[in-house]
Amino acid sequence: MQKLLKNKTFCPLFLMFFVSFSFCKKSSSGTADENLAALLPLLNAASSASFCPKSLLPADIYLATTVVSASANVSGFSDPNKAVNGVCGAGELVGSLDVYALDITGAGATMILSWGGRTVKNVADSIDFIIYDNSFRISDDTNTYAMDPSVIQVSIDNTNYCGFNPSYTGANVNLMSSWLRFGGLRPVYYNMTTKPYTNEDLFINTGGSFLLGGGDGFDLEDLDPNDPNDTGCDNTVANNIKLTGFKFLKITSAANVNNPNTGIQFPWPPGSYNGSDIDGVVAREIQ
Repeated sequence: MQKLLKNKTFCPLFLMFFVSFSFCKKSSSGTADENLAALLPLLNAASSASFCPKSLLPADIYLATTVVSASANVSGFSDPNKAVNGVCGAGELVGSLDVYALDITGAGATMILSWGGRTVKNVADSIDFIIYDNSFRISDDTNTYAMDPSVIQVSIDNTNYCGFNPSYTGANVNLMSSWLRFGGLRPVYYNMTTKPYTNEDLFINTGGSFLLGGGDGFDLEDLDPNDPNDTGCDNTVANNIKLTGFKFLKITSAANVNNPNTGIQFPWPPGSYNGSDIDGVVAREIQ
């Protein structure tokens, strides 16, 4: 989602202006040093794009490495390799620009990734993979986010796909709690250059549904063979994935998927010029 600020494109310029302005304007509540301290997280987030991704991916991070299919061509964000070249999160308040943007609807609203023939395992008592988008918080008062809701499905054979039966409550479209079992909701704190973590670190829960490195986690035990948007999935297929793992992962902008509760497609946050923005996917264990 390149929001009305195709915001993310203009962020560095905005921050440069804001810094200059803040040092020219008198403040009744803080010194220049205090103002700078408050701005540093934003400046660091915006500058991280200059140093990420690394030329060599960290070997101990189990990233999806192969683009199986992708047909979107969103201007400025049309390189599908951005979805497999590492995770370059920019934090709570800024979205990364190192992403591949899906279309909102149509064939370009879906991409399929894999781990180059390897299998993502179902790890007991843990989420099994994390979707990294470029969502960010837009309000302290209302706890609302600029989000790219995506529907996630997995497959062993790239033919039969099982999903997690996502649900939209119909409340505020920018309220995270309105979206259940979607990707593209939570900010990404993990940046493999400026804020590195181990693979194990990324799966640490910091409270509620938030992870240490951000992103949206999924547990294969939550696969639902009764998800109306599944393709060729039944109890046998779903149980086989739970037992042996999966090889292919499909990400689709939510607005291109039918909401079974309404009979029409899921809504899309207003002000977004494109669909979901994919920064990367990390598995807990692969074999």
